[in-house]
Amino acid sequence: MDFRYVGSSGLKVSELCLGTMTFGQEADEPTSHALLDRYVEAGGNFIDTADVYGGGASEEIIGSWLSRVSRDDLVVATKFFWSTGTGPNDNGAGRKHILTAVRESLRRLRTDYIDLYQIHAFDEGTAIEETLSTLDGLVRSGLVRHLGVSNYAAWQLQKSLDVARFRGWEPFVALQPLYNLLDRDIEHELVPVSLNEGVGIIPWAPLRGGWLTGKYRRGMTQAPADTRWEADKQPWLGSWERSVDERTWSVTDTLLAVAAEVDRTPAQVAVRWLLQRPSVTSPIIGARSRAQLDDNLGAVGWSLDEKSMDRLTAAGDQPLPYPYGYLAGSPRRRNQ
Repeated sequence: MDFRYVGSSGLKVSELCLGTMTFGQEADEPTSHALLDRYVEAGGNFIDTADVYGGGASEEIIGSWLSRVSRDDLVVATKFFWSTGTGPNDNGAGRKHILTAVRESLRRLRTDYIDLYQIHAFDEGTAIEETLSTLDGLVRSGLVRHLGVSNYAAWQLQKSLDVARFRGWEPFVALQPLYNLLDRDIEHELVPVSLNEGVGIIPWAPLRGGWLTGKYRRGMTQAPADTRWEADKQPWLGSWERSVDERTWSVTDTLLAVAAEVDRTPAQVAVRWLLQRPSVTSPIIGARSRAQLDDNLGAVGWSLDEKSMDRLTAAGDQPLPYPYGYLAGSPRRRNQ
């Protein structure tokens, strides 16, 4: 597995990141440890979790595994914002919650530092200066090495970067957004901001909750049993009814066709497409079993040619809303 810098930072991570949201929920501790062992065996070094995954169980499972491996060979990322607590300061990106959250994550992970500490969502109720100064202090103290965000709008990311630059504080170097062949809204503004500011993109849901694995085909009227789309088990990606349209099936048809042509699985092609997109550092692959993980790991070590990339991209293209379409087709000077 190759390694890539996270944005403009000096941190190098493997081109696939192992997501651990299933740990402690869909995968028990022995299974989770086996997945971690297999991922590292394949050359991976980048592990992503969050303090709310499994109510903290994901971090605890990773922590028990870290206690028997070489910690410094790995890049461990976690996120904060929400919690299972009910107190007024148990959520958000205020100083009090951040300092509590990082202490608890360090305890569960059984480590004395976090390589990439990420805000899970933007906090509308806390001044950016309070959040950024607190995070800067964590980096200066050595408890955290680098900073990132997830689920930010472009203006929120740009404002945070500008304030950090003005104050001389540690900047965000990573963005963890929803991004895949079907979910491409970040291309309007977040991708340009990331490219311009040196922020590495670490996409979550690269297979759209299993949709891009080949299980879903034109003509289906409902999700297969025992899948994440059955009975809308993952509302953050939308419902079956809202997801099924001609564009969805066009992307699916093209994905299946390209996969057959290059003799790869649909999942491998979908992840490979992301790996070759601008500013993408490391898609987050998740797995409940060794078979799923091995399939995802097959996305590295080869490349899609330009023709295949263009076909996959075009299948999911949509008319650009104003002003993006206007700007994309505008010459440098206009008469109107």
